[in-house]
Amino acid sequence: MTELPDSPQKIALSTPPAMDLTRYDQSWYDRGRSGWYVLLWWLVQGVVFPLTLHSAHGIRCQLLRWFGAEIGRGVTIRPTARFTYPWKVAIGDHSWVGDDVVFYSLAPIRLGRHCVVSQKCYLCAGSHDLSDPAFGLEVAEVVIGNGAWVATDCFVAPGVTIGANAVIGARSSVFRDIPSGKIAVGSPCKVRGDRIMKPG
Repeated sequence: MTELPDSPQKIALSTPPAMDLTRYDQSWYDRGRSGWYVLLWWLVQGVVFPLTLHSAHGIRCQLLRWFGAEIGRGVTIRPTARFTYPWKVAIGDHSWVGDDVVFYSLAPIRLGRHCVVSQKCYLCAGSHDLSDPAFGLEVAEVVIGNGAWVATDCFVAPGVTIGANAVIGARSSVFRDIPSGKIAVGSPCKVRGDRIMKPG
């Protein structure tokens, strides 16, 4: 009698893991501030940020500045935006950060001037080495150029630069650099055309 093949579930649970998470070590990583300072920021972000009025962008910008962020003039930041380490964040003049945006700033995240990062976007400056059995931490800077728009619910991967005046369509996943002045959409995100601006 021919035996039936094992189910995918049985195979998944019976195959030895390629990773050994007991070997994980990020002792080399520098958060840029001491542990108590990080905890103080998380307390301020968890309690004070959400209690500020929706329109109180100046208060939130000042809180971020006090914790080392470089925040330009006229910046809009919603109260549900989250910043892992604000001292690794720079946001240029008149840029907007929407509700529930996450700056996972294990490495620097830099926004230019007049940028829009719409609600629920995740700017990710940290990941892991998928070929490393110890699941080693990897960090890389994220840059979004002047005048770029990252539309709602996008993921931007570590090391990515989005060029000036580019547009990233809603729910896209950006794993590679996007040139300036382009419209890019999809997962993975690909250039679909040029951004044509009306005369000012």
